[in-house]
Amino acid sequence: MTLNNTLKLIRKLKQKKYRKDTKLFVAEGRKIIKELLNSDFRIHTILTTEQEAQNINVKTNTNLIISDYQIITKVSHLQTPQPILAIVEQKQWNLSIANPQKELILTLDNIQDPGNFGTIVRLANWFGIKLIVASPDCVDIYNSKTVQATMGALFHTPVVYYPLNEYLHKANTLIYGTFLNGEKLSNAQLTKYGIILMGNEANGIRQELKDMVNIKLYIPYFGTSKHVESLNVAMATAIVLWEFKQQSI
Repeated sequence: MTLNNTLKLIRKLKQKKYRKDTKLFVAEGRKIIKELLNSDFRIHTILTTEQEAQNINVKTNTNLIISDYQIITKVSHLQTPQPILAIVEQKQWNLSIANPQKELILTLDNIQDPGNFGTIVRLANWFGIKLIVASPDCVDIYNSKTVQATMGALFHTPVVYYPLNEYLHKANTLIYGTFLNGEKLSNAQLTKYGIILMGNEANGIRQELKDMVNIKLYIPYFGTSKHVESLNVAMATAIVLWEFKQQSI
């Protein structure tokens, strides 16, 4: 692929529709490209500078294009471009890679903020979650802002988009969710298996899914002000995953 065609493709991949049609996405930055190279994701093209190319180990059949940093900045999807980016083939994961009757599965209901979604993927990777099941109306995992927020964790943490009402109905396991009227998280008897359900930033878990939750959990507030916003969903996910893993040690 020529430099000009590569630049055109990178620009087009800013659009969700084009990412969906081509099954490609853009990953940028040294840290993320390092994680990409250590994963089994297939690389379509790497665009970088001559100096930067000397610092990476790529397979001999990888399409490597050398260009100037100024040109890379013009097509970068980031506000602060780095001198290396890659066009990557999307991976289609299968629900069967993890069993909620034997291990913890994280499910996400209508998460809209790319930063939140990416941070949650990063957290899931840190806490050893083997599968994230996201409702179809969640933000695109291959959105450039989401990819950046994962800091490379998306290359090691499977994310599957699937209707949650159907998935939860068939799961035949314990389903945990966070509520304002649930049991205090630290008092709850948590298991090493089951499903953790986290809801939308503004509206929480939608009603049809609330009715499917077996165990309602509550993260207590220790502050004094009555006018503080509720926890960010990524922060709440971190607390919940920590408590689950802490009890399983």
